[in-house]
Amino acid sequence: MSRGTKRQGTGRGFGKTILIGDQFVLFDTPAVLAAIPFETETTVEIRESGTGWTLDDNRTEVPGYKKEKEQDQIVSFNRMIEVLGIDTDKTPLHITVGGDLLAGSGVGASAAICVSFARACNELFDLGMDTKEINYIAWEGEFGYHGLPSGVDNTVSTYGGVIEYKLLGEEKRFRRINLNQPAEVVLGNSGVTSNTASLRGYLLDMQKDDPDLFESRLRTIRTQVQELTEALEAHDFDRVGSVMNANHKILIDMGLSHERLVELCELANSLGACGAKVTGGGRGGYMVAITPGKELQEKVARAFEERNAPVIRATIGNPPSDPSPGEVLK
Repeated sequence: MSRGTKRQGTGRGFGKTILIGDQFVLFDTPAVLAAIPFETETTVEIRESGTGWTLDDNRTEVPGYKKEKEQDQIVSFNRMIEVLGIDTDKTPLHITVGGDLLAGSGVGASAAICVSFARACNELFDLGMDTKEINYIAWEGEFGYHGLPSGVDNTVSTYGGVIEYKLLGEEKRFRRINLNQPAEVVLGNSGVTSNTASLRGYLLDMQKDDPDLFESRLRTIRTQVQELTEALEAHDFDRVGSVMNANHKILIDMGLSHERLVELCELANSLGACGAKVTGGGRGGYMVAITPGKELQEKVARAFEERNAPVIRATIGNPPSDPSPGEVLK
């Protein structure tokens, strides 16, 4: 790819929270997830000299997160650059990453970088990519962080809104879940950076050790996904929370939670949250509590902060960045 007349491009990608199905998309189980109104912003500039690419990562982070993910990030950028056909020997790049999405496990931080980088390159090089193509490039970038990405994080980061996402063989699909009105949530961070790439191996070992128990749990989770989706569409957050609590119990039994996350979930529920559970891969990162109404959201958030847990106050059900009601992605 040769130099163009533009010198700079900028793109954005949403953070996310997954309400259910987090770890099991690659095991024929749907997931329900929502974009949150915090974004990573990436600017890509053509440098005057040199080769390759350089990076300034200015995101606020959970302590140690960026260092922990440094090598994953290098693999991710290199993969996207290759797929996009950018020759950085001839067109050296400088990448600047910022925005108001906290860099930490469980909120789609890696997907948001990949989406924002794809959009920035699309603008800089006049590539004419549509939303589906942006999502594909971001999925390619997620290989650096997740080994074999399901596509769930980059899809909600690209399209926004609340979606149900599932894999049918090699085919990726999502559909919109429309909330009557946005609902407040609180995300609390454990302070532990988890390794999402190792999760699939952990689950495969569990499946191998006791396939009947593993499949029984998956059947239960699939039923819970359906119940939670119906509750969201009915704007029944008490029922949403009840399903989340039941799902979190399964995740705890499977070793996919963390004692700090359990503590925060129990605290949120004791203060009146409708429900709470791990969000993201688990074993660290964030949990999410459903806290409809600003007063309840603030009550839970302040209690977390008093216990030195980094907090994100957010809403789910905001208008999507792309109006598509859903589509087949591959």
